Amino acid sequence: MVTGLRNNFDGRFEGSVHTVDSQHWLEGARHCPSPNFDARSDVDDISLLVVHGISLPPGRFGGDEVYRFFTNCLDCSSHPALQDLEGVRVSSHLFIDRSGAVTQFVPFDRRAWHAGKSSYCGRSGCNDFSIGVELEGTDTAPYELPQYEGLADVAVALTARYRRLSLSAIVGHQDIAPGRKTDPGPAFDWQRLMRACLARMGA
Repeated sequence: MVTGLRNNFDGRFEGSVHTVDSQHWLEGARHCPSPNFDARSDVDDISLLVVHGISLPPGRFGGDEVYRFFTNCLDCSSHPALQDLEGVRVSSHLFIDRSGAVTQFVPFDRRAWHAGKSSYCGRSGCNDFSIGVELEGTDTAPYELPQYEGLADVAVALTARYRRLSLSAIVGHQDIAPGRKTDPGPAFDWQRLMRACLARMGA
């Protein structure tokens, strides 16, 4: 168990996620603070939402490895597929597991280390102006309906809080780092996400 997580990893998390508080944390989400972040140059510059896919070890769901990875507590000797992650320091603002439970690792006014070498609309260094959301999954396995619902909740809350962020600025990691990254992959249904977002906005 990772110290600092406010709820158990097991089971569906029932807290609703609708607003961002004054400290840039999602109300109703689990909080599991990561040390892997730094300062943004301008909070008002948040204008991109990047969707990722992750599972550790690859293809295995339901464990606590992702939480441990983002908090520098992962035992990389526990599985051969994790050995290359030794010493890697990364994070995401949010993680949504297969049940739709939302966990926040980094406050939105800080820069999480999720995008790596990247560019969007001619602007490089997407970590500077983006929020990163990791979905528990793989490029080829269908994502779960609760994950779309959870991501839609998050997207609507974030677009309401950060004035330069819009639904048209939600992209995949594959879109900002083509040739280097492939997630969330062809298994992710963008139309389903947009429908869920629009339904929440009454459109």
